[in-house]
Amino acid sequence: MFRFTALLLWVSALGTSYAQDSSSVRHLQTVTVRGFAPERFMAGLKIQRADSALTEAYSYQTLADLLALQAPINFKSYGPGQLTTVGLRGTSANHTAVLWNGVNINPPYLGQTDFSTIPVNGFDQLSIQYGSAASCVGTDAVGGSILLNSTPGWKRQGVTATLGHRFGSWNSGQTQVGIRFATPLAGGRQLAGKTLVYGGTNRYLPAYSERQGYSVEPSETAQQGLIQDLFYRTKNQHQLSVNIWLTDNKLTVSPASPTGREVTRTQAYRFLTNYEFGESKPGKWLSGRTLLRAGFIRDILDYGKGDSFDTAPSHSQTDRVLIRAEHELEQSLGTSGQLLSIRAGAEWVHYTARVDGYGDGALTEQRADLYALIRYQPTSRLVTALNLRQAFITRYNPPFTPSFGIEYRLLNVGNWRLDGRGNVARSYRVPTLNERYWKTLGNPDIRPERGFSQDLGLNLSRNVPGRSMSFSLSAFRNHVDDWTYWNPAKGYRVENLQEVLARGLEVQGQTARQLGTWRVGAFGQYAYTRSTQLRVYDPSAIDVVGKQLIYLPLHTASANAFVQYGLNRLTLTWQGSDRRASTFDNSKYLPDYQLVNLLLETAVRMHGWQGKAVVQVDNLFNEFYLNVKNNVMPGRSVALTLVLTANTKPD
Repeated sequence: MFRFTALLLWVSALGTSYAQDSSSVRHLQTVTVRGFAPERFMAGLKIQRADSALTEAYSYQTLADLLALQAPINFKSYGPGQLTTVGLRGTSANHTAVLWNGVNINPPYLGQTDFSTIPVNGFDQLSIQYGSAASCVGTDAVGGSILLNSTPGWKRQGVTATLGHRFGSWNSGQTQVGIRFATPLAGGRQLAGKTLVYGGTNRYLPAYSERQGYSVEPSETAQQGLIQDLFYRTKNQHQLSVNIWLTDNKLTVSPASPTGREVTRTQAYRFLTNYEFGESKPGKWLSGRTLLRAGFIRDILDYGKGDSFDTAPSHSQTDRVLIRAEHELEQSLGTSGQLLSIRAGAEWVHYTARVDGYGDGALTEQRADLYALIRYQPTSRLVTALNLRQAFITRYNPPFTPSFGIEYRLLNVGNWRLDGRGNVARSYRVPTLNERYWKTLGNPDIRPERGFSQDLGLNLSRNVPGRSMSFSLSAFRNHVDDWTYWNPAKGYRVENLQEVLARGLEVQGQTARQLGTWRVGAFGQYAYTRSTQLRVYDPSAIDVVGKQLIYLPLHTASANAFVQYGLNRLTLTWQGSDRRASTFDNSKYLPDYQLVNLLLETAVRMHGWQGKAVVQVDNLFNEFYLNVKNNVMPGRSVALTLVLTANTKPD
């Protein structure tokens, strides 16, 4: 505990003394995205863009590996290659929306995403949105959202081909083959796209069966997938896009045990097509941009224990057909620079679920959303947003969800800039299909979870040639009622049993400086998260009132520092977690831990060819730490990533 406290103080000092904002180090940048991304209307919320350098270094790993170093996120990992979920700001994995090009991809039967199955290299923009954003994105965004976006990259003309492989400890490996292109066509039209094929294995079969008295759980993981993005733009700036993401992941726990092995296979087939047209004309209120979207998503989960996976696995499959239409107009008001943006839209989704646990036959459900997002900028220093959403669901009644946010430039002197922000929001989560329809244990009458959150923050930045600094301070409070819970006192039947209050403080800071051909920088963050139950509806559970939620640490922190000379870069990362309660009454804890990773990157360029090698050492000091299943996590591991890239430019 002493080491952890000392490092927390060091991280806080780092954020205070060297905080900064950089064009190349983007942890704290406020994301402003034009087009139909929802970030533009999230005034007052904290939105963090993933660091580009670390993203590139971790491009052959999973999103779980990267996010652990980027943000104060509560991770629950069951082991190498196994289920890894995240919770933002003291909430659970069910309270984190994962948006792929604006569509929530959480499987409706589980309501949470496994981040160990998402490749870092599959997306062009990765952002973390903190706090309730249900008014912008819909259900699940109670604690926050993870935003994964694909962009056409019109300015990158030509073709770029990439081939790479990652060799790692525990017989792990990841191979990726990708092509990206952008080309002009006749008549002022343009075509761009990206194809990525990836696959990998992780055979965590250590020679030892336990470490410091705790068992080691062997596992085998096989993953493969395809990501295809195509963009077509006319001379009038109308744009047609097609996005495809196919995944297949198979996990075997305790593969050597004929009776004890567990096999889980998840597959996803995701298809989206968008057509965006129109233009804003000054003085015409009905002008603007219109988006029409259609999509299909299929989620499949097969599970079996022993030989049952090969003979009669438990099968879950849900299909979603979605249609969305939205129109955005932007109008200048007067001559003082006032700007009003309004986006109004509607979405309809048809669900079909075939799940063994629900009984025979298919379950169908209709969902619809009506929303209006209003962004008003009365001056260059002030931005406000009022967002409204109402969802409609078959046999269900979700609450009306408004939010209001404000951002104000408090200081703008020389190279210094100080921004303040605030946001209040209602949120909701529709219980999963399992929670409502699972035989015997499900509860069709369960109520939706309802949240009310407040968010305040300050961002200080300074950017001068060769040097940049930034500092961010955030405080939040999130009250969630009717939190669903599989109640052990009732044979694990689902009930609205909890009322939870999450509150906390987040500090982030970074710095980077150019010193001739050398570049150095550092980043640090700390989060205090107190998330407790205010009330329970089962008298037998009264002893958990006021206790920290299970597996949620009070203190988390991370830091990294790098030094770069030319094409060579050395990065040292550190992450620490306070002890975590392993029982609901906080009578038992998992110990605190610290992990140190080392990355060494080098690159060469010759006649249009680029080569890169990354040597990575995870858990450099072989730290002993436990996960949510009380089995020990891996010790030190080493990996080598080799990447070859070829670029061709048009004549």
